[in-house]
Amino acid sequence: MVRQRGEAVERRGVLLIFSGLMLAMLLAALDMTIVATALPTITGELRGLEHLSWVVTAYLLATTVSLRLFGKVGDLFGRKPVFQFAIAVFLVGSAACGLADSMAELIAARALQGLGGGGLMIGAQAIIGDVVSPRERGRYRV
Repeated sequence: MVRQRGEAVERRGVLLIFSGLMLAMLLAALDMTIVATALPTITGELRGLEHLSWVVTAYLLATTVSLRLFGKVGDLFGRKPVFQFAIAVFLVGSAACGLADSMAELIAARALQGLGGGGLMIGAQAIIGDVVSPRERGRYRV
């Protein structure tokens, strides 16, 4: 009886961790595409139609580059602090996007945001790999 209760608590803990990680991944994935709906208004405000594609591309390039970097750093220094750092970078990038006064600033802020987004994506997958046993991983597939 005690063993089953312990397993239920463990499963609840895994589901709580999994929920938090999925919310972080949702933010990172949503940020890849959500800007497309507001991009016409943004480029009109910042008068930067010629740099329109770089707003999306900067995020995607930075995410792609940072995946391997955050994966290796997470192996070296631990997943939790690196994941928390990725959240901080993502939030700073998001705030910088909101405060951007020119297209160049917006593109740079999107790149910073992409660096954090890459850390969120790879960090979430690595943490799930650490928390869930190999036998159970099929149930928690990302």
